[in-house]
Amino acid sequence: MSDPHRAPHLEGDVTRLLPALNRRRWVEFAWLVLAAALLPLHCTYAREFPPEVPPPKPFVMPAPALRVLPNGLKVIVVERHSLPLVTLRLVVRSGAESDPPNLPGTAQLVSSVLSEGTERRSAFQIAEAIDSAGGMLDTGADWDSSYASLSVLRDHEEMAFDLLADMVIHPAFAPAEVERMRKQTLSALEIARDDPAYIADTTLRRVLLAGTPYGHPEDGVPESVRRLTAQHLREFHRRHYRPDNCILAVVGDITAAEAFDRTAKYFGQWRREHTESASLPVGAQKPAHRVVVIDKPDAVQTEIRIGELGVKQSSDDFYALSVANQIIGGPAENRLFKALRSQQGLTYGASSDLVCLETLGTWVAKTFTRTSGTVKSIHTALEQMKRLRDHTLDDRDLETAKSYLIGHLALEFETSENTASRFLELMIHDLPLDYWNRFPERIRAVTPQQVSEVVRKYLDPDRSVIILVGNYSGFGKDAKKLDAETVIPLEDVDFGSPSLERKPRTAGKP
Repeated sequence: MSDPHRAPHLEGDVTRLLPALNRRRWVEFAWLVLAAALLPLHCTYAREFPPEVPPPKPFVMPAPALRVLPNGLKVIVVERHSLPLVTLRLVVRSGAESDPPNLPGTAQLVSSVLSEGTERRSAFQIAEAIDSAGGMLDTGADWDSSYASLSVLRDHEEMAFDLLADMVIHPAFAPAEVERMRKQTLSALEIARDDPAYIADTTLRRVLLAGTPYGHPEDGVPESVRRLTAQHLREFHRRHYRPDNCILAVVGDITAAEAFDRTAKYFGQWRREHTESASLPVGAQKPAHRVVVIDKPDAVQTEIRIGELGVKQSSDDFYALSVANQIIGGPAENRLFKALRSQQGLTYGASSDLVCLETLGTWVAKTFTRTSGTVKSIHTALEQMKRLRDHTLDDRDLETAKSYLIGHLALEFETSENTASRFLELMIHDLPLDYWNRFPERIRAVTPQQVSEVVRKYLDPDRSVIILVGNYSGFGKDAKKLDAETVIPLEDVDFGSPSLERKPRTAGKP
């Protein structure tokens, strides 16, 4: 039963509370107004005075265990017991640079067919074994190496050793499987031919590295891929897939003793073939300044590449050049992006890459822009190179670049696959296994003078190779200022030809 006196009592309580509630709302409202007024000041302060970033924590990578089997196979083991995973990554110290001169794309096709059947297993059985173990398989060929990588749960590590050894040592190269992969490669090349970024990258490599084994597309060209047969693949495999030309990295939840035992069991009978030692690729000669235009009339923007020869990773100049690359076009904050995107709105992205191969290196600046902004973008990028050459380096730029290179290093070893890859790179380039532990110290020691010296030595805007892929009619008049002496219609481009053209013509505009 309700209390007849309760309602008036409650009404009185609420009435007494109303002034206090109103005062409280007014105070909250006033604070919101004040916060809104101060927010722009806070954002401006945050932009101009970013918070201090503590120095990166020291990075220490445990030294791997190393053993060489009697047949010459090198084995490195890195124990990581945080997760029940084991990764096996075998590299062959021969990649696309070892392609026969008239058959580019051989190394890539050989690696692609490794998982398509062996003398003991069909392609279906290989896939079924990997799926049942929850594993991941990857094969491919880079410039200086070919690889096969298999990651599985700890419970299936013996199967992984058995399967990887079978694929690498006993591939079947069944004609039907080779033909299927060959058709896939041809289809991919046809699609890539309409990709301006692919055309720009491949053209730059063809011009910049002409006369070296690195001057062709890694996947080959249609004419060479059509000629490849199962016998060509077997011959490449026989010459290069030898235990004394291979390195196996084992990373994960396994002891070094267990890994060495498994390796001896499954790879120990791999016989070393007596073949001629392949000579190392010769270094490239610095090319003369050249501007090459690939005319793609339907393009609404232009892909731009500016290339220079760089250094090997073992070079004493590598550390200073890495810092210089980070400043001008590396990940995170860089001068190319600031100038082209933030200041002039010419692009959505601009970067540069320092690529180290076994016998040489390259430095490449990359961007893209609307057709009308092509020449302005090139001049802006070249101006950033000149500024880095001719002006004293700002201490803040130097320290930011160093901090990024050192702080980002730990991410390169985040997974077992990455860890295996990083150590194998050291062995391919004949670098000491404690290289990454000494890397931060070497980067910290780089001085502004060293950066200026390597920039003047390697980055010369007046001698750069410039590649443009876009609608030439949209920027051709301005391009005359760049001395664009070679203009090739896209349909006439032939990456298998020294002149880059199917039908060589006299230099000049179409």
